[in-house]
Amino acid sequence: MTRRPPAGPILLAIVALVVLLALRPVSTARSLAIWLLLVAGLVLFRLVRDVRSRDTAAATRPFETALRGRPPRSTVPVELLRMGREIEVGVASAAHAHRRLLPLLRAAASARLASGHGVELARSPERARALLGDDVWEWLRPDRPAPADRNAPGIPRAVVVAAVEKIESL
Repeated sequence: MTRRPPAGPILLAIVALVVLLALRPVSTARSLAIWLLLVAGLVLFRLVRDVRSRDTAAATRPFETALRGRPPRSTVPVELLRMGREIEVGVASAAHAHRRLLPLLRAAASARLASGHGVELARSPERARALLGDDVWEWLRPDRPAPADRNAPGIPRAVVVAAVEKIESL
């Protein structure tokens, strides 16, 4: 794509030079200097306009993309992502469920029992069992033994869902 030179500004510069030379308000050398400044200004204006139009029309350049950086991938809090991973691994592995997932659920239940009912999970197990229900209590009780087979599947997903719902309802 070739661009034609703008006729208006070129004609204006030539007319200005002719007027300056014809009327002679200043010397010829000064008239040529004024004309050269006018032409240089027009050329500079045209170059700046072309560069700006190319920048906005062209695709982003790799350097500019690197300067902008990457947008954040997720707006989900990191702690929530970590909890999701703990649940997934706890469902898959009995050892992980016993070491990581059950203590996490137990801590959540302890906090809800203490704040909502004034019950401590370890000190008042009977009251905690009554509030949590027998099914959830069997998984969250503090004296729960370690699994016999550490490589067995962990807590069933339905049990985790039921425990979380029960804890939230406290």
